[in-house]
Amino acid sequence: MTELARIGVTGLSVMGRNLARNLARHGHVVAVHNRTENRTKELIEEFGHEGAFVPAQTAAEFVAAIARPRKIIVMVTAGDPTDRVIDELTPLLDPGDMIIDGGNANVAETIRREEALREKGLHFVGAGISGGEEGALHGPSIMPGGSAEAYAEIGPILEGIAARVDGRPCCTHVGPDGAGHFVKTVHNGIEYADMQLIAEAYDLLRKATNLVPDDIAEVFAGWNEGRLASYLVEITAEVLGQVDAETGRPFVDVVMDRAEQKGTGRWTVQAALDLGTPVPGIAEAVFARTLSGQTELRAAARELPGPPPGAREASRALVEDIEKALYASKIVVYAQGFHQIATASAEFGWKVDLGAMARIWRGGCIIRARFLDRIWSAYNADPDLPTLLTDEYFREALTDAQKAWRRVVSTATWLGIPVPGLSSALAYYDGLRAQRLPAALIQGQRDYFGAHGYRRVDRAGTYHTAWSGNRGESPS
Repeated sequence: MTELARIGVTGLSVMGRNLARNLARHGHVVAVHNRTENRTKELIEEFGHEGAFVPAQTAAEFVAAIARPRKIIVMVTAGDPTDRVIDELTPLLDPGDMIIDGGNANVAETIRREEALREKGLHFVGAGISGGEEGALHGPSIMPGGSAEAYAEIGPILEGIAARVDGRPCCTHVGPDGAGHFVKTVHNGIEYADMQLIAEAYDLLRKATNLVPDDIAEVFAGWNEGRLASYLVEITAEVLGQVDAETGRPFVDVVMDRAEQKGTGRWTVQAALDLGTPVPGIAEAVFARTLSGQTELRAAARELPGPPPGAREASRALVEDIEKALYASKIVVYAQGFHQIATASAEFGWKVDLGAMARIWRGGCIIRARFLDRIWSAYNADPDLPTLLTDEYFREALTDAQKAWRRVVSTATWLGIPVPGLSSALAYYDGLRAQRLPAALIQGQRDYFGAHGYRRVDRAGTYHTAWSGNRGESPS
């Protein structure tokens, strides 16, 4: 008799296939299923030697092959495809069984699914999984939400296949219902911003100096030895050092300057708007990608006048300034992301441990970076930190970067080099530290045209001025 699987994976595209292989490599008997049967056959033929797989042709066979309480990881496209798989599996399951959605998902959908399955006596775990296809195979960062009861069952398995840093798994229970998928969404939003900042640093090094891609690759490789050490900086050096075999030109010069996106960055910004939480660095990164794809609009505007050409001088001082500006801006966008998680956690009662999120992002995931140790330390020292920018280490780093950061943004502006990420991060920083913002004028304008009222600094209550009358003030 075939041994029952301890866990099942349905959806065997690259991520699902590699996750199944990771589970098998760790000694688990894994049931595997895919809507297209050929993918199941290919997995067994190519990688069946890596562990114990139980292939299934139908959903019923798949469910029957898994020991109770059944644990099923769903790795399919977000939205309707995920709902269709859940609807197919649900009638075949027994109370106490669980479905783990390992793909990206809008948090509202995860909350809806968790509630619906809970009413049927089933567990639903929205698990963010980061690290791409290599992470799925060798150890991702995993962010599972759902009930504590469900995590008690699935947690040890997920922790066992996750990346490890300092002997600890890059996986922890994030919180109930949609907490895991929300944290993964913000992770991806930070990823968008981080990539945009790196791209702007490259653009400045290229256009404001005489450095060529191969030289810039060496700069990034050097930065990866210091405080900017991260997966994204590491691969940036690799990409910039690549030469196109066909043309002999730098690889980056033969690739179209149109950045694609799958939607998680937009979800982060949309969620921030709903929560009333400012994440301008992430929003600018999303819009920068969108602008890059507006080829007709960009072509129509190409002849618009700009500043006179600046002198192109390779300057070590400028390179050092850009490093400081990049680090400072990186601190700001991570601060925005963590603040968004904290706001959502309070709104939905998730009780997310921000320090734990920094800890599990140190390995496996796309934004893994050395300075996440600093973020982990900051939240361990003060779990109620209002913003990372007020932590002593980060405050000192931002103070040290001040002059360089402002020089870089002003230099870019003078030369006509767009730096929406770097400049947005600086504007956010200045907005937070400002004793008084011009929003008072906006409130006056709103009251003038819409009688929306305003609050005063010297007494309680809401007031309205009769702008079209005697301009007297009265309680609103």
